[in-house]
This record gives sequence, structure tokens and C-alpha cells, in this order.
Amino acid sequence: MQFQKYLVPLASAVGLVAAYQAHGWAGVAIAGGALVMWLLLHFTRMMTVLQRAAKRPVGFVDSAVMLNAKLRPGVTLLHMVAMTRSLGELLSAKDVQPETYRWTDGTQSHVTCQLVGGRLQSWTLERPAPAP
Repeated sequence: MQFQKYLVPLASAVGLVAAYQAHGWAGVAIAGGALVMWLLLHFTRMMTVLQRAAKRPVGFVDSAVMLNAKLRPGVTLLHMVAMTRSLGELLSAKDVQPETYRWTDGTQSHVTCQLVGGRLQSWTLERPAPAP
């Protein structure tokens, strides 16, 4: 997963060089505009996800069972916040790996997720014992 940190800047630089070789400074302007548009789209998506999450209680999800069914290894924290429309309740110490977050629904079922480097590594669903 570390290669993704370098892949986008490297691809951007290669694209700018190729644009310069093909069309000169006009090509660089067009390629630079496309890069800025791409960055703005990602920034807008992130801000929309965080605005929706700000309107809900921390660590709340509509259905923990449905969240458990949707999770896959490698999913980013931003994608999980978009799915739940809520920030997860941080259970681990701040800035300590792995990070542990929990989302709880109205029936007190909860999904506890462990993230390493901002990506989902493992998760568990816990449901309360049925009342006798």
C-alpha cells in the first residue's frame, strides 16, 4: 500500500512532462488544469462526507449488521465514514497503530474495526445476548 503515496505524484509528473513534449506550455496548462480539477473533486468528496458525519452522533450507525456485511479489508477510514455517515468512536489511544474504532446501532450491536495506516485490517460484530 505504500506505493500509492508515490504513484499519484509520479504519474502527475510524467503526465506534465508528456504534455510539455507534445504541446509545449499549452499542454502543461491543460494537464495542470486537469490535475487541479481532480484534486478539487477529491477535496469536495471528502468535505461532503465530513459534513454529513458532523450531523450525526459519534459512533452511531443505523445497522451494525449491515455495516458488517459491507466491510472489506483495505477499505479506507474515509470510505467507512461515508458508509456509516458518522465518525467512529475512537477506542485506542490517539495516533497509536492499530487504530480501533467502534460504531453502535440502536439495538446495542456494535462493529469494532482495527485500521492500520488508515485502512481496515480486521473487524468484529458483537450483538447483545437475547433477553430471556
